[in-house]
Amino acid sequence: MIPEYDVIVVGGGHAGCEAAAAAANLGSKTLLITMDMTKYGQMSCNPAMGGIAKGQIVREIDALGGYSGIIADKSTIQFRMLNQSKGPAMWSPRSQNDRFRFAELWRETLESVENLDLWQDAVVGLLISNNKVVEGVVTKIGIKFNAKTVILTNGTFLNGLMHIGSAQMKGGRIGEAASYNISEQLFDVGFKTGRLKTGTPVRIDGRTIDFTNLIEQKGDVSHYKFSYLPGTESTLNQRSCWITYTNPVVHSELELGFEFSPMFDGTIQGAGPRYCPSIESKLVTFSEKEKHQLFLEPEGERTIEYYLNGFSSSLPWEVQYRALRKISGLEKAKIFRPGYAIEYDYFEPTQLHHTLETKLVDNLFFAGQINGTTGYEEAGAQGIIAGINAHLKSHQKGEEFVLKRNEAYIGVLIDDLVTKGVDEPYRMFTSRAEFRILLRQDNADIRLTEKSYKLGLASLDRKNLLDRKLSIISQIIDYTKQFSVKPVFVNQLLKKKGTTELKQGVKLIDIILRPQISIFDLIEYIGPFKEFLKRVPEDRRHEIIEAAEIAIKYEGYINREKLLAEKLDKFENINIEDKFNYSKLKSISTEGRQKLERINPKTIGQAKRISGVSPADINVLLIMLGR
Repeated sequence: MIPEYDVIVVGGGHAGCEAAAAAANLGSKTLLITMDMTKYGQMSCNPAMGGIAKGQIVREIDALGGYSGIIADKSTIQFRMLNQSKGPAMWSPRSQNDRFRFAELWRETLESVENLDLWQDAVVGLLISNNKVVEGVVTKIGIKFNAKTVILTNGTFLNGLMHIGSAQMKGGRIGEAASYNISEQLFDVGFKTGRLKTGTPVRIDGRTIDFTNLIEQKGDVSHYKFSYLPGTESTLNQRSCWITYTNPVVHSELELGFEFSPMFDGTIQGAGPRYCPSIESKLVTFSEKEKHQLFLEPEGERTIEYYLNGFSSSLPWEVQYRALRKISGLEKAKIFRPGYAIEYDYFEPTQLHHTLETKLVDNLFFAGQINGTTGYEEAGAQGIIAGINAHLKSHQKGEEFVLKRNEAYIGVLIDDLVTKGVDEPYRMFTSRAEFRILLRQDNADIRLTEKSYKLGLASLDRKNLLDRKLSIISQIIDYTKQFSVKPVFVNQLLKKKGTTELKQGVKLIDIILRPQISIFDLIEYIGPFKEFLKRVPEDRRHEIIEAAEIAIKYEGYINREKLLAEKLDKFENINIEDKFNYSKLKSISTEGRQKLERINPKTIGQAKRISGVSPADINVLLIMLGR
């Protein structure tokens, strides 16, 4: 007897793993179906997590009670905090990971989750009642699994087609079969679908690399990690990355293959990621540049395999290989496999609610690259939100879990997708967020853990850790406002840091407010302050003290951004979903009518963010609402 599930998740990538774990941990009877149970959370492209804006997303997933941060921490072979020369709103954590250990840890984690069943198979169809309500899935071996909700996280596998020069291979990843029939079925139901493209570079035999001609890039020697939970630190040996550059000779070799490029001869129809272009696209777009930076990234703690970041290509393998050997340090390089491009189906994300449930078929959710995104982090973020909302829907809670743009990068990501749609693979950047000072990587737990705990996903341990952190931060700030410092204790430090020396005693907070001075500097000069800070737990010392310092230094900016967010929030509370027949509103611009009709925004706030909807159009809607 085949059991009926509350939630079925199709696909075991980053979105699928987070979705399945979230739904099961909330109490839903969940089934995760994947074609290969050895590749949960597979790092299909580069072996890294986080980066600019993406690191903030990983911390948000962790703050909600997801697993990406924990698994990234435990499999880390290098960690760096990017953008530290800028303000804390721009700081972004990034880890280099052992891709093999990463997948192993995901499987170990999933196998430990209660309420979660695992099944190895391919899903070839959905059970949809009257083209309106999904009721389960059909697998390749003919099994029908029934469910109250279904989440599709198919990645690049929907009608996946790989390109290396003129050679084409069907598949969702090198050596792995594609997924068929689902796109066609959903198209017949009425979904708008399209094709996107992504790519990956050559993998190199590290034994053939001349590292003496490369620039070494070591990781940070610091406390930084993704998860707010203690005990997730990596025990793996740390490894360096290496920097090299292309040159005019490399470019000439690559250009010889342009006539055979599937990107340039019209073979590839899907749009590629503008912010992560192939090497051939770089040569065309930035033809004036004589060199492009490349990063050699180790694939694991013990493997000799290296990933050449910045050298993605779909050129013939011989062209890639000849050009590669003109790069400094790679003159004798051997490769394990060439780079390739992959085209795959996606579904226009404006067909989704903010919960990631589809508008056309009830109880059906999409998460990950199926929505037109690129990146493990963006996928995992969508996965945890889809998993939460599928759980709520399957238990008829009458609730939705939606994060606002001023609450999380995850909120920005999903709102961008369902409001603006995509015409190329979507990648998160800090510039996409209006409230960067509020959405820092250091305060994701402060922003999100309480919400998740009330929902039942974040654990009591997480909640207790958060409460303790907030209490200590408050104590530190109060102490700095009350403790006075005499010139004799700090003038040596102030002179060393190039800032004005004191002539009389001041409150400690006045010194911390100086941009040149850090709390960590003062600890070594002010004995009572050092003694006071011993109350901070050792394993969270840097995290909590740094959070207190940011709160002190940026209080004015933070409060100003909070006020702005509160003003804009009023528009998010004015619901307009299904309240208008936009085609009949002649006082609204033609483009505005078309966009509003197609997207059917839920609130005035969402309507304001639709490209092509003018302020005058919004005023018409407000007048019609009597506002």
